[in-house]
Amino acid sequence: MKQLIGFLSVSLLLSLPVLAQEKGARGGVKGVGGGHIPSHGPAPARAAKPNVAEHPTFSDKAGHPEAPHVHASGDKWVGHDTGKDDPHYHLDHPFEHGHFTGGIGKGHVWRLAGGGPGRFWFGGFYFSVAPYDVGYCGDWLWTTDQIVIYDDPDHIGWYLAYNVRLGTYVHVEFLGNS
Repeated sequence: MKQLIGFLSVSLLLSLPVLAQEKGARGGVKGVGGGHIPSHGPAPARAAKPNVAEHPTFSDKAGHPEAPHVHASGDKWVGHDTGKDDPHYHLDHPFEHGHFTGGIGKGHVWRLAGGGPGRFWFGGFYFSVAPYDVGYCGDWLWTTDQIVIYDDPDHIGWYLAYNVRLGTYVHVEFLGNS
């Protein structure tokens, strides 16, 4: 009996990598995340697309996240299409704390050093996730995930923080640096 239990335990341990293969390298899902870094941020939205749902879904393919994300093939930014007048991203005082000067886009990968959606930091720079986007970063690891900051071409005062592991992104406001 002990041998059977031992055999089943070893078999289960050996099968875990097979079960994890559906996900991409380092945590993303097939075609999203897994270490991919987009070569550029999103293009400006061509036409405003109204937000009908309070929190729309962005799962455009089987297995893709419900959060805004970037396809590893072709760098398509899924979910960045509401245009300049989206009230969810209106700021009365854009860039109130200045502009982020730490490096934008591919080639500037930052490791999160603490906090959470309300206030997080890396490299002495502080940010906050847009209230409307907080539900899209619940699986971020705030002390270890790598992110890349991109300019938001549509929403003045906001940046886009792209999670390299997951392939998802959220709108973030720069809060200053130390």
